[in-house]
Order: sequence, then C-alpha cells, then structure tokens
Amino acid sequence: MTPRTRLWSVLAAHTTSAAGNAATAIALPLFVLDTTGSTALTGLTGAAAVAPVVVGGVFGGVLVDRFGYRRTSIVSDTVGAATIAAVPLLHLTVGLPFWALLTLVIATGLLDTPGQAARHALLPELADEAGLPLERATGWMDAAERAARLIGAPVAGALVSLLGAPLVLAVDAVTFVAAAVLIAAALPRTWQVAGGGAAAALGGARGYVRELRVGLAFVRSDRLLLAVIAMVTLTNAFDAAYSSVVLPVYATQRLGGGIDLGLLVGAFGGGAVAGAFAFGALGPRWSRRTVFTVAFLLAGAPRFALLALDPGLVVLLAGAALSGLAAGAINPILGAVQLERVPAGTRARVAGVVGAGAWAGMPVGILGAGLWLESGSLTTLLIALAISYLLITLAPAVLPVWRELDRRPRTPTTQR
Repeated sequence: MTPRTRLWSVLAAHTTSAAGNAATAIALPLFVLDTTGSTALTGLTGAAAVAPVVVGGVFGGVLVDRFGYRRTSIVSDTVGAATIAAVPLLHLTVGLPFWALLTLVIATGLLDTPGQAARHALLPELADEAGLPLERATGWMDAAERAARLIGAPVAGALVSLLGAPLVLAVDAVTFVAAAVLIAAALPRTWQVAGGGAAAALGGARGYVRELRVGLAFVRSDRLLLAVIAMVTLTNAFDAAYSSVVLPVYATQRLGGGIDLGLLVGAFGGGAVAGAFAFGALGPRWSRRTVFTVAFLLAGAPRFALLALDPGLVVLLAGAALSGLAAGAINPILGAVQLERVPAGTRARVAGVVGAGAWAGMPVGILGAGLWLESGSLTTLLIALAISYLLITLAPAVLPVWRELDRRPRTPTTQR
C-alpha cells in the first residue's frame, strides 16, 4: 500500500466512523422523543452520551499511548458497534428500559474520544510519509468528519422517517464495524509511530497516574492550549445544546421532523466539507488567527439568530451551509496547532486532556437546554445563545494569547 493510499484509507475509516456517529446523533434523540415524549429525557440522554466522552478523554489518553493508535481505533469502533446494536435489539425483543438505554449510551461514549484521538495522532507520520503539509492532512481529516455529517445526517433523518429510529441505529452499528476493518487493513501491525513505543515501555515503571500527569502538566504549561480549552468548552456547550436538543425540537415543532432535521445538519456538514478542503488548499497562505476569528464569528451566533427569526426551511438551509463553510476552517487550525506543539509519545494524552476539556461543557449545555424547553420559550433560548456565542467568539480578536496561532514550530519528525 502506497503512503498516500494508506493516508486515504485511514481518512476513509475516520469518515465511516464519523458517519455512524452522525447518524446516531440524529436517530437517538428522535428515538427518545418518540418513545418518551419528554424533552428533559432527551436532554438527559444527550448528556449521558457526552459525559463519558470527557472521562474517556482524560483517562483514556494514557491507555492510547500505551496500547497504540491502531489498536485503540479498532477497539473503539468495535465497542461502539456492539453497544449501538444492542439498543434496537433489546427494544424490538425483550424491551429497553430507559436506564438500560442510558447504560448503553454511556458505554458507547467511553471509548469515543480515545478512538478519535488515536486517529488524529497518526496524522503527522502519515502526512510526513505521504510528503504532505500537516495542515493539509488535518484539513482533509476534518473534511472527512464533515462529509460524514453531510452524508450520515440526511440519510439518517430520511431513514428514521421511513423505517424508524431502531433500524437506523442497527445500520449505524454496521458503519462502526466497517471503520474498524478499514483501519486494520490500512495499518499493518508492523506500522507504528516512533516515540509511542517508548511511552508504552515506560508505562509500567512510571505508573498510570504519573503518565496521566505528563499530559496534564503539558497542557497547564501551554497558554494557547489553555485558551483553546476555555473557549471551545463554552462554544461546544452551546453547539451540543443546538444539535442534541434545540434543533431536534425545532424540527419537530416548526418544520417537517426527521427529514428536515437531517437536511439542516447535512447542509451545515456540506458547507463545512467545502470549508475544510478550502482551508487545506489555501490556509497556509493566510494568518491563522485572522481566519480562526472570522470563521468562529460566522459559524456560531448566526445559526441561533437565524432560527430565532423563523424564516422557513430554505433560508435556514442556506444559513446552515454558510455557517458550515466558515466552520470548516476551525478544526484544521486547532488540529495542526496541537500536533505541532506536542511530542509524538504524548500526543494521545494531551489530545485526551484537550478534548475532554473541550467536551466538558457539553453535558451541561444539553441538559440545560432540555430542562429549559420543558416550560421555557424556544425563541428566548435561541436569542440568549446567539448573544452569548457572539461575545465568546470575540476573544481571539482581543486577547494577546491568540497571537500564538500564527507561530508555527517545526513538527518533530520520527522514524519508523
């Protein structure tokens, strides 16, 4: 397998796994709304899906560095396949109590962040092997995630309307199996990231806690990473409330249900795919800080403000696509900056800490939105979220720490 084929195979696996996540994100809240009729329980389910991701990110990073990026990615998708498949299997046979659903959702989330961190940690070596700039590789991987939403969300929304959420969740399980098979085929056991082996070998001597402290200490010492975590924690809380509660409720109450929900998520994903590819091709020519600031301002608050105006599906689809186009540049910038600053042997630990910090506000956002909508106004919530998002995303334009986005240290190279 040629280096570029290997890279594209890993990207295909990441796309497939992300497509399963996107479909689950559509089918699961609609499943809970249909079976319980409660927005509070829908919010609780969304929070249960996100909370273990935070725990898995912090404590799973050490295990990823110990056991290897290839193995972790395969195990993550295999476990996800089993737990997601159990939801429709139990629902259609012996029954699925709500507590059992939450248990399966939590189990699915525990390895999700470590699995994603493992695939991202492979990028410097894959890009170096293929002779590509790291920013291009991170842009392609983010485009792969966005493409998964473009494909997975509308298809899931249509299938939920036609077949019901349980069968869609069964299809999701198949995508996770396919992703695990693709990684196993693309990366033979002999292919590894140099530096990771050293971390694994030292793991038993230093102990799990000591290795965990290495990742925590690195993040604490880096002002830019701390700023990233602080900002993204807040914006992710709003984004999670938007995607897991606000948008499903909006689509159910004011639009056509699952199909329109899938179209809106897909429109955002389609714009983001184009944005990520555009950044991968043109991003190195521009100031990262300028692109990041403008992209966040366009991608965040306008989505909530537009929903509050209730302009109809066509305008909402156009707005979602434009917001997605801007959002496509955000993750490639953050991914490249992180991979440039972190040595190979600690990538998963640091990524786990950063990812967990970024996800920490999501359960609060989801649960808070669900509780608010039990008795509060959807329009009021949308306006409050739009104003809050706007204020937060002005930070990169005014705080000096964000100037470090434009400092590009040389990425450490390794030998295989």
